[in-house]
Amino acid sequence: MTTLPDRPNTALLVIDVQNGVMAGAHKRDTVITNIATLIDKARTHNAPVIWVQHSDDHLTQGTDAWHYVPELTRHESEPLVHKIYGDSFEDTDLEDVLAAAAVGQLIVTGAETDACIRSTIHGAFTRGYDVTLVGGAHTTQDQSAWGAPPPDQVIAHTNLYWQYHQAPGRTAAVASAESITFTHPATKAT
Repeated sequence: MTTLPDRPNTALLVIDVQNGVMAGAHKRDTVITNIATLIDKARTHNAPVIWVQHSDDHLTQGTDAWHYVPELTRHESEPLVHKIYGDSFEDTDLEDVLAAAAVGQLIVTGAETDACIRSTIHGAFTRGYDVTLVGGAHTTQDQSAWGAPPPDQVIAHTNLYWQYHQAPGRTAAVASAESITFTHPATKAT
């Protein structure tokens, strides 16, 4: 039910699943396995898979930390969006990529839950997209030394509040990797 006219397609966003981001990530291997499953599903159904890659002082472009984890392989035909801000839409060509593919619904995966994932799901929602966060396909590192809750609580809280997020003409949902079908609209949380 996106507010974007003539955008019937659903795309998978794979955000910042980079070596330096995932090195200490909560349930790293499980999250990567779930993302890999979703990538396979999207490709099987000819749904766009859009890769987002962050750069900053700790993720210098071209370094090992900056590269995507070796378990996930981007096809050359799949768009790669480079970003320097948390919200994948800010100062990037993501909106142009989505418009060209007639995408009105996003299935969101990746890292980090309490930074780039939250920024992007909110950024997409305010721009008119339907946004489904895949509950077992996003993660974060332990930031509790700086006052944040433990990673499992950050992830659980994000899943909890996102499934109840509302705005006119758009849907927010949390779904399991198994329930994603890459049809519009996405299956609701289970």
